[in-house]
Amino acid sequence: MENASEKRSEPNGTVLIRVDDLEKKYLNEGLVTHVLEHVSFMIKAGEFVAIMGPSGSGKSTLMHILGLLDRPSGGVYEFDGRDVTGLSDENLAHTRNEKIGFVFQSFYLLPRTSVLENVMLPLIYSKVPVSEHRARAENALKSVGLEHRMQYGSNQISGGEKQRVAIARALVNKPSVIFADEPTGNLDSKSGAQVMSIFRALNEQGHTIILVTHEKYTAEHAARIIKIHDGHIVSDEKVSEEERRAAQSGILK
Repeated sequence: MENASEKRSEPNGTVLIRVDDLEKKYLNEGLVTHVLEHVSFMIKAGEFVAIMGPSGSGKSTLMHILGLLDRPSGGVYEFDGRDVTGLSDENLAHTRNEKIGFVFQSFYLLPRTSVLENVMLPLIYSKVPVSEHRARAENALKSVGLEHRMQYGSNQISGGEKQRVAIARALVNKPSVIFADEPTGNLDSKSGAQVMSIFRALNEQGHTIILVTHEKYTAEHAARIIKIHDGHIVSDEKVSEEERRAAQSGILK
């Protein structure tokens, strides 16, 4: 993770994600269900983007495709300058582990396992030398303010701390992008504020953050909101700094 002297608040101009006319549909007993239709946008490295929509809008399906957890039915998806729509499952898994970090609403920490071991887990499948695993995990935990909880069991910490562990785990492979799916959904307002503050700080240090949420006040922590409804992009707008400050103040009340 970059230090304070390396902070930058503007995207660097490199297109990290490009989707063009993306589609996702399911066929069940002859009935075709369209989940995503004609979805097109770009996200640059260093952006903080929220994908916002109600339940059933297609936002989670879109995140799964962008995170290489699922495949589109049609259209183009370029990740880091490479068309990934035709990659094998093995290549998708390799790219996902090396370049993508995930933070989910339900944390998904291993029980009866220490905080440090949870954060080290993604490194098992990486090319990072084993001798560096502990230092990498410790640095990631320091970046979310949990260096004092490293040896605690994952069942011995609060919900807010569990989500911060999940963020550290997402950071440990130094990914190109972090996807956060409803990251404050299981948290009280104070813990949610701490988590969103961490995401904003990480973005200011240059990390690309894509936040999936149905909550307007959570989405407004991002610098840009892509709204999706019934599988279609209905708006793609920047968030003013005044709105971002108001969102931060509101969640802290």
